[in-house]
Amino acid sequence: MSSLIKERVISILENHRGKVICSLIGFILAVIILLVGFFKTLFIIACVLVGYYFGSKIDNEENISDILDKILPPGNFK
Repeated sequence: MSSLIKERVISILENHRGKVICSLIGFILAVIILLVGFFKTLFIIACVLVGYYFGSKIDNEENISDILDKILPPGNFK
């Protein structure tokens, strides 16, 4: 019986991967909003996106100081 359930779950994950992943993300986001609040959750999401941006620049071996010079006033990051 458990192999039938396992096959069914694998079939659902293969055929509806986007729906499952986005549903889990939505669930996790809802729990975070309920636990810490809406604006704190937005702040967490913004920090994650900034970290992802800089991490992708590091992965592409780009110079972080050039990026910071574009964002910050000139000459302050040296």
